[in-house]
Amino acid sequence: VEDVGRGARAVAGERAAGPLVHVGLTVLVVEDEPLLRLAAVEMVEDAGYVAVEAADAFEAVRILESRDDIRIVFTDIDMPGGPDGIRLAACIQHRRPDVHVIIVSGKVIPVEGDLPSSAAISRALRRICGQWLP
Repeated sequence: VEDVGRGARAVAGERAAGPLVHVGLTVLVVEDEPLLRLAAVEMVEDAGYVAVEAADAFEAVRILESRDDIRIVFTDIDMPGGPDGIRLAACIQHRRPDVHVIIVSGKVIPVEGDLPSSAAISRALRRICGQWLP
């Protein structure tokens, strides 16, 4: 049994008491509200994933540029002061198609066409994606 922190354990061939660790699966949590970010990080860790935090889309891009172990991004839509979660998702889809994005919001309900598709990268994304875009 290997102790991997915060009470989670990884066990070869069987489930340990407490949450199962999804070995190799790292989730980037992007949320501007500190208490909501803390709750989301705890939820991710309680599910057995490794959590990494970002307070906004700019920080999320910096983290994604420096780490290749992130497989899921869990982002809020409404993040004042910078690109929103939908723009972040489009940037991620363009540069890191191997990363799955979960977009959540307690305020904004996206309409059809808001969510990114592989053909929908706008000029406005260049401000957040910078060198990520061709």
